[in-house]
Amino acid sequence: MDKLVLIIEDNSENYYLMRYLLENHGLRVIGAVSGWMGIEMAIYNKPDIILLDIQLPGMDGYSVTRRIRSNPEIKDIPIVAVTSYAMVGDKEHALAAGADGYIEKPINPDSFADEIIYYLNNKRRTDEDPMR
Repeated sequence: MDKLVLIIEDNSENYYLMRYLLENHGLRVIGAVSGWMGIEMAIYNKPDIILLDIQLPGMDGYSVTRRIRSNPEIKDIPIVAVTSYAMVGDKEHALAAGADGYIEKPINPDSFADEIIYYLNNKRRTDEDPMR
């Protein structure tokens, strides 16, 4: 599978774990450590999917998602929030901002890559999406 994944994550340990798991499933991975950098990399690289932390320096993941969704060049790229925000309403907040999926940290190494491949194969979310 020759798909490009953009991970926007400021924690290097989280980034390297996600990268390792995805590359072991044949995905190409690039990374950004801030929201602004992630948006620029999305415009330049046109990844097949974006994995986005919500708690980022400078601009939170909700704002990043809204900016991506408002840019005609990249608005259709699937976005999955991968976050430690796991309180009541956090998932709904991410989806309302425009994310297509939501995965809580700590991620499950046994299923993480399969979840991302699911989103790659199904692109944008639907109301019937079982992974929501």
